Amino acid sequence: MKFALLSDLHANRQATEAVWEHAQSEGFDRLVLLGDYVDYGADPSWVLGFVQQRVAEGAVAVRGNHDDAAVVGAHEGMHGHVQASLAWTRQQLDAEQRAFLASLPLTATFGDCLAAHANAHAPAEWGYIHGRMEAMRSLYATDAHLVFCGHMHEPRLYHLSGTGKAGEFEPVPGVAIPLSRARRWLAIPGSVGQPRDGNPAACYALYDDEQDTLTFQRVPYDHEGAAQRITQAGLPEMMAQRLHHGR
Repeated sequence: MKFALLSDLHANRQATEAVWEHAQSEGFDRLVLLGDYVDYGADPSWVLGFVQQRVAEGAVAVRGNHDDAAVVGAHEGMHGHVQASLAWTRQQLDAEQRAFLASLPLTATFGDCLAAHANAHAPAEWGYIHGRMEAMRSLYATDAHLVFCGHMHEPRLYHLSGTGKAGEFEPVPGVAIPLSRARRWLAIPGSVGQPRDGNPAACYALYDDEQDTLTFQRVPYDHEGAAQRITQAGLPEMMAQRLHHGR
């Protein structure tokens, strides 16, 4: 089976539409959504409607920290500009959409894979996977062969050998990476709606569990138009600038 993995859509309609079209052209059997569907961008209601429709069709979906904050309020440590965008975002969502976000699980399993927004070792604490140490903590917290996370906004791939040796790959877009069964893996597909690796193109990944391959993808989209929507909505300008520069 082939899985399309999308994370951190962040209310970016233009990026979501472009990635969805690209993934359909590549072909996949099931969609996995790794959280943070709302906030930052100017189209939270549309993007969340897209997510709700995909879940109704059988997609796997987990809750992200911005989804959680859109329901319960800003988390401790969230910056002022995030609190401002969250307040605006909550006004764009209806009661049914907020209830949908609240109902999403923190983790989900499919096949021999685990999906979580932030990490597998403490998903409710929203800690980032900055490097091998955090990746190993998540891999040791589960017996899943492959763990998928979002939250970092940058594509990354880590592995753990049977002897406990950790390593990482720097993925090249469009190149299938063989995932040895002798290792366990943690993959971060990157962000659909707000990439932060210096490349404004949207990110997602495709996992083939029959071929044991993972392919990271980059999809150019109208990021200028998405940034303009943010400005027109009166959201903090830095959120528009991030789309221009991919940072």
